[in-house]
Amino acid sequence: MITLAIAGKPNCGKSTFYTAVTLAHVEIANYPFTTIDANHGVAYVRAPCPCAELGFSCGNCHDGVRFIAVQIIDVAGLVPDAHKGRGLGNQFLDNLRQADAILHIIDASGATDEEGNPVDVGSHHPLEDIDFIRHEMTMWLYGILAKNWSKMQRSTQQKNYSIYDAVADQFAGLGITHEMVKRAEERAGIELRTCSNEEVVEFCRELISTSKPMIIVANKTDMAPENILSDLKEKEIILATAAGELALRKAEEGKFIRYMPGDSSFSYPEDSPLTEAQKKGLSAVAAIMEENNGTGVQQAMNTAVFDLLDYIVVYPVEDENKYCDGLGRTLPDAFLMKRGSNSHDLAYMVHSDIGDGFLYAVDAKTKMRIKESQELKDGDVIKIVSANK
Repeated sequence: MITLAIAGKPNCGKSTFYTAVTLAHVEIANYPFTTIDANHGVAYVRAPCPCAELGFSCGNCHDGVRFIAVQIIDVAGLVPDAHKGRGLGNQFLDNLRQADAILHIIDASGATDEEGNPVDVGSHHPLEDIDFIRHEMTMWLYGILAKNWSKMQRSTQQKNYSIYDAVADQFAGLGITHEMVKRAEERAGIELRTCSNEEVVEFCRELISTSKPMIIVANKTDMAPENILSDLKEKEIILATAAGELALRKAEEGKFIRYMPGDSSFSYPEDSPLTEAQKKGLSAVAAIMEENNGTGVQQAMNTAVFDLLDYIVVYPVEDENKYCDGLGRTLPDAFLMKRGSNSHDLAYMVHSDIGDGFLYAVDAKTKMRIKESQELKDGDVIKIVSANK
């Protein structure tokens, strides 16, 4: 399962964002390091379900909208010089090992300084906070690599020694591969065999960008001054109100409103028990949603998975005519797959035995057999035929 990490300085709203996307209870308070140990939960990305296109209701979506699970981690707040041990230091950085991508939450209200301490609204510009997480992660990697760097460079004189493999081995726990190392070297414009320490830092920066891609989410837009909002919009940063999203999800859970995560608006049922005062409170959220086409929270999740990580959604079935599995369940599964994957890759995702015995695949929408090498498309419904089925 894809794993996303929520990162940022203390008091930027990370825990509220986490609670909104998971509806899990975590401690939320206005002081640094409320989150000490990382919170782990399950959130969802939103995609159109193919049943609407195919003309029936599958029973596994909500009005033609499918929600697919991803793992999410809310890690402890990060302060400048964490790689030197400040704040919670490397505990934060270590929590990012298992993340495929990072949602960097910044405080759009400008009401927290660079270390997360409360200040007057608008007195600290959130754009100043964008680069420091990347810098801390870069220096963290550099600190790990520097311990053995001289020895690794000397070893390049050996005939069968690969510095790309050596660096990848150093960072095996981060999911960094030989190919990522080579790509980072090219982007940094250096040669690892002969580069200086300063160039190793630049290499680590590129390696972080390659292995831990990041999007910026400006939270607390409901409190943000107009001049800050204007600057954030110019940078095309995702604008969000996690507190607003949480209020909507809680209200929907209690059947006080009709709302689906990712919608651009919500409505009240005729028998809604909300008072006029409560509706007035939600009207402030409605105004933000109208301005930004939603609360931004689901948009951030979808952007991270579908745009940043470049995943698609594929639906495996056993009966291409009824679009169901062996138990008669219609479109029971939705798999997130890296764009460029083929039907054999899908077979292995279903089960390793299915992959080992793979024979061919059928596009359930067209009823046509497809080549094993053919790239799958977003929304494909695929039947896998296997000798081990």
